[in-house]
Amino acid sequence: MFYSICYDVRDDHRRLRIAKLLEGFGDRVQYSVFELNLERDELERLKRKAVSILNPKEDLLRIYPLCAGCVGRIEILGEGRVTQDPDFVIL
Repeated sequence: MFYSICYDVRDDHRRLRIAKLLEGFGDRVQYSVFELNLERDELERLKRKAVSILNPKEDLLRIYPLCAGCVGRIEILGEGRVTQDPDFVIL
């Protein structure tokens, strides 16, 4: 499934750790916004890792699932592209 994830993390160290975590799962499209194509188990793994990094009293991470129909209607004004599922994976 396609997700848009954004964050607001106060501490520089935690912010860097969250950004690196998300970079391992998807594409950064803005400073604190990522697009990801994830299977359910990948999303659960990402959430477990994020919870271990975030301070729930200071930080915020939002996960927006987008259905296939919604992804097809994403509009980009300016430079950029919508993250695509790879057609194939090399193992």
